[in-house]
Amino acid sequence: MDTTFTHRPSFTHIVVELTSGETIRAEPGALVGHSPTVSIETTSSRDGLLSSAKSVLGGESLVVNEFTAEGGPGELRLAPPTPGDVMEHELNDETLYTTDGAFLASTTGVDVDSEFGGLKSMLGGASLTPLALKGTGTAFIDAYGGLERLDLDAGESYTLDNEHLIAWDDSVEFETRRVGGLKSTLLSGEGLVFDFTGPGSVWYQTRDIDSFVGLIAPKLPTGDS
Repeated sequence: MDTTFTHRPSFTHIVVELTSGETIRAEPGALVGHSPTVSIETTSSRDGLLSSAKSVLGGESLVVNEFTAEGGPGELRLAPPTPGDVMEHELNDETLYTTDGAFLASTTGVDVDSEFGGLKSMLGGASLTPLALKGTGTAFIDAYGGLERLDLDAGESYTLDNEHLIAWDDSVEFETRRVGGLKSTLLSGEGLVFDFTGPGSVWYQTRDIDSFVGLIAPKLPTGDS
Protein backbone atom coordinates (compact mmCIF):
# COMPACT_ATOMS: atom_id res chain seq x y z
CA MET A 1 0.00 0.00 0.00
CA ASP A 2 1.27 3.44 -0.99
CA THR A 3 -0.29 6.65 0.30
CA THR A 4 -0.09 10.25 -0.90
CA PHE A 5 -1.31 13.21 1.16
CA THR A 6 -2.58 16.35 -0.54
CA HIS A 7 -3.96 19.72 0.67
CA ARG A 8 -2.12 19.46 3.99
CA PRO A 9 -2.50 20.53 6.71
CA SER A 10 -5.83 22.36 6.49
CA PHE A 11 -7.87 20.06 4.23
CA THR A 12 -5.93 16.82 4.13
CA HIS A 13 -6.94 14.28 1.50
CA ILE A 14 -5.42 10.79 1.12
CA VAL A 15 -4.82 8.84 -2.09
CA VAL A 16 -4.27 5.13 -1.34
CA GLU A 17 -2.76 2.81 -3.95
CA LEU A 18 -3.69 -0.81 -3.23
CA THR A 19 -2.00 -3.86 -4.73
CA SER A 20 -4.20 -6.67 -6.00
CA GLY A 21 -5.94 -8.38 -3.07
CA GLU A 22 -4.99 -5.69 -0.56
CA THR A 23 -7.67 -4.31 1.80
CA ILE A 24 -8.07 -1.16 3.85
CA ARG A 25 -10.87 -0.42 6.33
CA ALA A 26 -12.37 3.02 6.85
CA GLU A 27 -15.08 4.78 8.80
CA PRO A 28 -18.37 5.44 6.95
CA GLY A 29 -18.24 8.86 5.34
CA ALA A 30 -14.48 8.77 4.77
CA LEU A 31 -14.77 7.69 1.12
CA VAL A 32 -14.19 10.32 -1.56
CA GLY A 33 -13.90 7.95 -4.53
CA HIS A 34 -12.25 4.80 -5.91
CA SER A 35 -11.20 3.12 -9.15
CA PRO A 36 -13.39 0.41 -10.79
CA THR A 37 -11.10 -2.35 -9.48
CA VAL A 38 -11.92 -1.56 -5.84
CA SER A 39 -14.83 -3.44 -4.24
CA ILE A 40 -16.68 -2.29 -1.11
CA GLU A 41 -18.08 -4.45 1.67
CA THR A 42 -19.84 -3.05 4.74
CA THR A 43 -19.58 -5.11 7.89
CA SER A 44 -20.65 -4.71 11.52
CA SER A 45 -18.92 -7.67 13.20
CA ARG A 46 -15.65 -8.08 15.11
CA ASP A 47 -14.19 -9.40 11.85
CA GLY A 48 -15.09 -6.05 10.36
CA LEU A 49 -12.87 -4.23 12.84
CA LEU A 50 -15.12 -2.68 15.46
CA SER A 51 -16.55 -4.51 18.44
CA SER A 52 -20.25 -3.66 18.49
CA ALA A 53 -21.52 -1.55 21.39
CA LYS A 54 -18.11 -0.95 22.97
CA SER A 55 -16.87 0.89 19.90
CA VAL A 56 -20.10 2.87 19.58
CA LEU A 57 -19.37 4.12 23.10
CA GLY A 58 -15.98 5.13 21.78
CA GLY A 59 -17.55 7.47 19.24
CA GLU A 60 -17.00 5.23 16.24
CA SER A 61 -19.66 3.83 13.94
CA LEU A 62 -21.15 0.39 14.43
CA VAL A 63 -20.27 -0.41 10.80
CA VAL A 64 -17.04 -0.11 8.83
CA ASN A 65 -16.35 -0.24 5.09
CA GLU A 66 -13.74 -2.59 3.67
CA PHE A 67 -12.14 -1.61 0.35
CA THR A 68 -10.33 -4.36 -1.58
CA ALA A 69 -8.46 -4.21 -4.90
CA GLU A 70 -9.70 -7.10 -7.03
CA GLY A 71 -8.29 -8.32 -10.36
CA GLY A 72 -5.41 -5.88 -10.21
CA PRO A 73 -4.22 -2.79 -8.36
CA GLY A 74 -6.73 -0.15 -7.30
CA GLU A 75 -6.93 3.40 -6.07
CA LEU A 76 -8.93 4.76 -3.14
CA ARG A 77 -9.37 8.35 -1.96
CA LEU A 78 -10.29 9.21 1.63
CA ALA A 79 -10.88 12.40 3.63
CA PRO A 80 -11.87 13.14 7.25
CA PRO A 81 -15.24 14.75 8.10
CA THR A 82 -13.72 17.98 9.45
CA PRO A 83 -11.11 20.35 7.99
CA GLY A 84 -7.71 19.46 9.35
CA ASP A 85 -4.76 17.11 9.12
CA VAL A 86 -4.34 13.32 9.12
CA MET A 87 -1.41 11.33 10.48
CA GLU A 88 -0.22 7.96 9.20
CA HIS A 89 0.99 5.84 12.12
CA GLU A 90 2.80 2.51 11.80
CA LEU A 91 2.20 -0.13 14.47
CA ASN A 92 4.51 -3.13 14.97
CA ASP A 93 2.74 -5.40 17.45
CA GLU A 94 2.00 -2.21 19.41
CA THR A 95 -0.93 -0.24 20.79
CA LEU A 96 -1.87 3.36 20.11
CA TYR A 97 -4.71 5.01 22.04
CA THR A 98 -6.90 7.64 20.38
CA THR A 99 -9.83 9.76 21.47
CA ASP A 100 -13.31 8.94 20.23
CA GLY A 101 -13.95 10.00 16.64
CA ALA A 102 -10.25 10.32 15.72
CA PHE A 103 -9.97 6.96 13.93
CA LEU A 104 -10.25 7.31 10.14
CA ALA A 105 -8.91 4.10 8.57
CA SER A 106 -6.44 1.24 8.94
CA THR A 107 -5.02 -1.83 7.28
CA THR A 108 -6.44 -5.22 8.24
CA GLY A 109 -3.69 -6.04 10.74
CA VAL A 110 -4.91 -3.33 13.12
CA ASP A 111 -7.73 -4.13 15.54
CA VAL A 112 -9.77 -1.33 17.12
CA ASP A 113 -11.35 -1.70 20.54
CA SER A 114 -12.72 0.66 23.18
CA GLU A 115 -12.20 -1.74 26.09
CA PHE A 116 -9.25 0.15 27.54
CA GLY A 117 -9.78 3.15 29.73
CA GLY A 118 -13.49 3.62 29.18
CA LEU A 119 -14.56 3.36 32.79
CA LYS A 120 -11.49 5.24 34.03
CA SER A 121 -12.08 8.19 31.71
CA MET A 122 -15.80 8.38 32.37
CA LEU A 123 -15.20 8.34 36.12
CA GLY A 124 -12.57 11.02 35.61
CA GLY A 125 -15.16 13.27 34.02
CA ALA A 126 -14.01 12.85 30.42
CA SER A 127 -17.00 12.42 28.15
CA LEU A 128 -15.06 10.02 25.92
CA THR A 129 -13.96 6.43 25.76
CA PRO A 130 -10.43 6.01 24.36
CA LEU A 131 -9.98 3.60 21.48
CA ALA A 132 -7.16 1.06 21.51
CA LEU A 133 -5.57 0.43 18.10
CA LYS A 134 -3.67 -2.84 18.45
CA GLY A 135 -1.57 -5.01 16.17
CA THR A 136 0.70 -4.59 13.18
CA GLY A 137 -0.14 -2.31 10.28
CA THR A 138 -0.98 1.27 9.36
CA ALA A 139 -3.56 3.47 11.08
CA PHE A 140 -4.80 6.87 9.94
CA ILE A 141 -5.84 9.37 12.63
CA ASP A 142 -7.58 12.65 11.79
CA ALA A 143 -7.73 15.96 13.64
CA TYR A 144 -9.67 19.22 13.49
CA GLY A 145 -6.94 21.72 12.64
CA GLY A 146 -3.25 20.91 12.64
CA LEU A 147 -1.62 17.91 14.33
CA GLU A 148 1.23 18.38 16.80
CA ARG A 149 3.38 15.76 18.52
CA LEU A 150 4.87 15.96 22.02
CA ASP A 151 7.77 13.59 22.78
CA LEU A 152 8.10 13.06 26.54
CA ASP A 153 11.18 11.65 28.23
CA ALA A 154 10.88 9.24 31.16
CA GLY A 155 9.32 11.13 34.07
CA GLU A 156 8.60 14.22 31.98
CA SER A 157 5.02 15.51 32.25
CA TYR A 158 2.72 17.70 30.18
CA THR A 159 -0.92 18.76 30.50
CA LEU A 160 -3.34 18.83 27.57
CA ASP A 161 -6.92 20.06 27.33
CA ASN A 162 -9.47 17.30 26.83
CA GLU A 163 -10.85 18.79 23.59
CA HIS A 164 -7.42 19.05 21.94
CA LEU A 165 -6.16 15.55 22.76
CA ILE A 166 -5.95 13.11 19.83
CA ALA A 167 -3.69 10.13 20.61
CA TRP A 168 -0.95 8.76 22.86
CA ASP A 169 1.48 5.84 23.08
CA ASP A 170 0.83 2.83 25.28
CA SER A 171 3.96 3.67 27.28
CA VAL A 172 2.57 7.06 28.41
CA GLU A 173 0.75 7.24 31.75
CA PHE A 174 -2.12 9.69 32.26
CA GLU A 175 -4.61 11.04 34.77
CA THR A 176 -7.64 13.29 34.26
CA ARG A 177 -8.67 16.20 36.47
CA ARG A 178 -10.82 19.31 36.54
CA VAL A 179 -9.21 22.73 36.26
CA GLY A 180 -10.27 24.86 39.27
CA GLY A 181 -13.75 24.97 40.72
CA LEU A 182 -17.07 25.29 38.95
CA LYS A 183 -16.92 29.10 38.79
CA SER A 184 -13.41 29.26 37.32
CA THR A 185 -14.26 26.45 34.91
CA LEU A 186 -17.26 28.30 33.53
CA LEU A 187 -15.51 31.67 33.30
CA SER A 188 -12.26 30.41 31.81
CA GLY A 189 -13.81 28.13 29.20
CA GLU A 190 -11.55 25.32 30.42
CA GLY A 191 -12.71 22.21 32.22
CA LEU A 192 -11.11 18.79 31.97
CA VAL A 193 -7.40 18.21 31.33
CA PHE A 194 -5.15 15.19 30.91
CA ASP A 195 -1.82 15.01 32.77
CA PHE A 196 0.59 12.82 30.76
CA THR A 197 3.90 11.39 31.98
CA GLY A 198 6.51 9.87 29.68
CA PRO A 199 8.25 8.09 28.23
CA GLY A 200 6.39 8.21 24.95
CA SER A 201 4.57 10.52 22.54
CA VAL A 202 1.26 12.37 22.68
CA TRP A 203 -0.55 14.01 19.75
CA TYR A 204 -3.01 16.91 19.88
CA GLN A 205 -5.08 18.99 17.48
CA THR A 206 -4.57 22.75 17.26
CA ARG A 207 -8.29 23.58 17.15
CA ASP A 208 -11.30 22.65 19.31
CA ILE A 209 -14.45 21.93 17.32
CA ASP A 210 -16.75 22.42 20.32
CA SER A 211 -15.39 25.93 20.84
CA PHE A 212 -15.93 26.69 17.15
CA VAL A 213 -19.51 25.44 17.31
CA GLY A 214 -20.09 27.58 20.41
CA LEU A 215 -18.74 30.62 18.54
CA ILE A 216 -20.97 30.34 15.49
CA ALA A 217 -24.13 28.87 17.08
CA PRO A 218 -25.48 32.25 18.33
CA LYS A 219 -25.08 33.67 14.81
CA LEU A 220 -27.06 30.94 13.07
CA PRO A 221 -30.68 31.66 12.10
CA THR A 222 -33.37 29.95 14.13
CA GLY A 223 -36.89 28.89 13.22
CA ASP A 224 -38.25 32.07 14.80
CA SER A 225 -35.98 34.46 12.87
